[in-house]
Amino acid sequence: MKILAINPGSTSTKISVYDDLKECFTTIIRHSVDELSNYHNIADQYDFRKEIIIKTLKENNINIATLDAVVGRGGLIKPIPSGIYRVNQAMLDDLRIGYMGEHASNLGGILAWELAKHSKNPQNAFIVDPVVVDELDEIARYSGRPELPRISIFHALNQKAVARRYARNKGLRYRELNLIIAHLGGGITVGVHKNGRVIDVNNGLDGEGPFSPERAGTLPVGALAKLCFSGKYQLHEVRKMITGNGGLVAYLGTNDANEVEKRIAKGDEKAKIVYSAMAYQIAKEIGACATVLNGKVDAIILTGGLAFSNILVNMIKERVEFIAKVEVYAGEDEMLALTENVYFALKGDLPIKEYIQ
Repeated sequence: MKILAINPGSTSTKISVYDDLKECFTTIIRHSVDELSNYHNIADQYDFRKEIIIKTLKENNINIATLDAVVGRGGLIKPIPSGIYRVNQAMLDDLRIGYMGEHASNLGGILAWELAKHSKNPQNAFIVDPVVVDELDEIARYSGRPELPRISIFHALNQKAVARRYARNKGLRYRELNLIIAHLGGGITVGVHKNGRVIDVNNGLDGEGPFSPERAGTLPVGALAKLCFSGKYQLHEVRKMITGNGGLVAYLGTNDANEVEKRIAKGDEKAKIVYSAMAYQIAKEIGACATVLNGKVDAIILTGGLAFSNILVNMIKERVEFIAKVEVYAGEDEMLALTENVYFALKGDLPIKEYIQ
């Protein structure tokens, strides 16, 4: 089974071709700021990115006509349950208008749809577990103000893939487990996985949970309200403080954890306390998630790029190992996650869902 996976980023498009679950080709196509500046919005970049993908595949002797399926990174469509979704017209409409906002990942489903037209099976265009996956328990939606409900935006693709991988490795079923999964990357989300559903998770994009390399996480709301009405900042500046210039960037001027660890090794006390504070907040969020499961936790899983850091992982472990065994699945192998979901779905092991507007 030959599958093409497409992951559009803000300044790049990553593509991979798998033969069953064996990677046989991967590349990251970089897009310059000048190239992208010609387009008014994300959807307008579609033809540009499509032609580059086709050209790249041809240059590497990959015939689109030999593909069994094409899968794209899911975009900001309406909130949906986790799963593998066949791209249809309703989804395309919502991806093009940016139902929940503009993001490069909105192009994933559109590109999958168009490229699948030239494959063996034109109907086999899919997306998997977009960031808007919503399986929250009703009680988890309450925030304290009815105008401001808590919403589900998190690293659904990686969290779900890691959960299923862990279950397979242990000879268990994901839907029978209680897991706490912390995705540690530029953003940090900690999800409560109960019997195959993420019933609670922090909104790591918009300001909730632990601070991260570039996001502020939960802030004192009274002080934030005063800052917003101080007259010193525009809305876009405040939003940038929350996402982009928060966390490690705000305190240390870098979002590079390796750089922070180098500073710590050289005796930088400020870097040490800030990094420790990030680990502290992650551990505290994991502890809070354990209460959602009444303390009945089968495993705590640390994943994402920062899970490669032994320093950070050990600081978190020290505080949470009393809850459950900590497993580390470092990295964020999105291309494999996309592919293996479609692979198992086409084999009949996972259901294929239809998106309804």
